Amino acid sequence: MEVPMIDFDKLDGEKRAETKALLHQACEKWGFFQIDNHGVDKKLMEKVKHLVNTHYEEIMKRSFYESEIAKALEDKETASNIDWESSFFLWHRPTSNIDEFTNISEDLRKTMDEYIAQLFKLAEKLSELMCENLGLEKGYIREAFSGNAGPSVGTKVAKYPQCPRPELVRGLREHTDAGGIILLLQDDQVPGLEFYKDGEWVVIPPSKNNTIFVNTGDQIEVLSNGRYKSALHRVMADKNGSRLSIATFYNPSGDAIISPAPKLLYPDHFRFQDYLKLYATTKFADKGPRFESMKNMAIGHHSLHA
Repeated sequence: MEVPMIDFDKLDGEKRAETKALLHQACEKWGFFQIDNHGVDKKLMEKVKHLVNTHYEEIMKRSFYESEIAKALEDKETASNIDWESSFFLWHRPTSNIDEFTNISEDLRKTMDEYIAQLFKLAEKLSELMCENLGLEKGYIREAFSGNAGPSVGTKVAKYPQCPRPELVRGLREHTDAGGIILLLQDDQVPGLEFYKDGEWVVIPPSKNNTIFVNTGDQIEVLSNGRYKSALHRVMADKNGSRLSIATFYNPSGDAIISPAPKLLYPDHFRFQDYLKLYATTKFADKGPRFESMKNMAIGHHSLHA
């Protein structure tokens, strides 16, 4: 089962409609996909990966193997309530928390800031394309996510260390993501990420050539009224390698009020006889405009009785 690959270069030419259709299908049928020619500087991506790996080796690795998580694995037959990961979370927008991490090098700070500035543009472009595909106004997701201070952006920086007993523990247990659009810069050598589709776990291979892996979270499922579902996923622990994962979340702000886009809701609170009356004159036309008419009729009915 091959994960959809969306080539963003093709959005600028005669293949725009075809590429948008591929993206729509990936969001609707998969909930996860890859993007190539995404516009994020690939040398910068390499630098981010190198600096995070260095930070892990110098600062995080020793303390992880001395942690309670590592000890729990030595003592138990299975460890179902822990995750075999070493991670930290950076907030970028609306405010940054990177200064709280005094052990992060100046080089990593600057490089991460550059990377996030480029990635934010990609997230906004992706949100606009999703809106177009759903028949919403281009900025609908951005506005819905904005609250008082604009969308929230944060990054979970994680390593899934080499694991002596991978059969006993997950790198990260099965879950869907709470937020909006997740853009993942992941390891190009070590596997482990798996997504659930059509009753089976799909192994996501390491990202070659710095493609960006994307999945949609619970808030996109709500906003799209279930059209774009968030997908269950997990990370398997690995005996032979230590996997890198840099996942950036384009999320609603904490005070954003989330609900399905009204345009994507079915009509409700109408009388069947009113529907049949409309149906009599539109039977052989597309049902979409009929549903819209019923929605407008229901809105008129509500306002009369308000």
